[in-house]
Amino acid sequence: MKIILDLLLLLLIIVYSYLESLLKVFIPRRRKSVAGEIVLITGAGHGIGRQTAYEFAQRKSRLVLWDINKVKKEVGDVTIVVNNAGAIYPADLLSTKDEEITKTFEVNILGHFWITKALLPSMIRRNHGHIVTVASVCGHGVIPYLIPYCSSKFAAVGFHRALTSELEALGKTGIKTSCLCPVFVNTGFTKNPSTRIWPVLETEEVVRSLIDGILTNKKMIFVPSYINISFAIERFLPERALAAINRVQDIQFEAVIGHKIKMK
Repeated sequence: MKIILDLLLLLLIIVYSYLESLLKVFIPRRRKSVAGEIVLITGAGHGIGRQTAYEFAQRKSRLVLWDINKVKKEVGDVTIVVNNAGAIYPADLLSTKDEEITKTFEVNILGHFWITKALLPSMIRRNHGHIVTVASVCGHGVIPYLIPYCSSKFAAVGFHRALTSELEALGKTGIKTSCLCPVFVNTGFTKNPSTRIWPVLETEEVVRSLIDGILTNKKMIFVPSYINISFAIERFLPERALAAINRVQDIQFEAVIGHKIKMK
């Protein structure tokens, strides 16, 4: 009897969740204030990290900007962390150096573990904070010649989802999580990117979506937002159809293939 009641409750929660999501499409979400919050941003010297720092500064947050070769200093309990630092080496697998694979995982995912473990205890004590994982659409779908990058971003998305679930299990609902998943961003890390379907985004557009997602406690932030629908549809498509979509998209960027730089 208990299992029947649990299933009925689950059904009601699912229906309620869909209705709530539909309502949020028409009613703007309430935005929280981040004034006075101590915000640590990794990879803050360039691109998304730098623009994100600017947006938080505009909202009167206290910033800790952490980039490669910078030394950490004590500023009090960090309440918002943006794990943004990233590494990418476009190449076919056999042309990718071992140290490039190691570096990709150290920066794109292992760094998330070490920084979050260092800052999470104070958030848990106060039941207050926000942990932001900067991932990519490559954490939901794959692109040739980016095997280490895609693998590390799948790990980053998994890290975000597992951390979100664990905080909920611990009853720490005051600690929010968000995961940013944009398509190609014009930051210079990937040379000459282009696609037929996805836009190549400017940093300002991505950061606007990121800040809006943080202020409204949005868990998964796709940029552009319709990418979420695209991935949902692709789950139901046969392999031949997916291959045809990839050909139509015609994703191109500079990559090392057979130890030579080519557009692929």
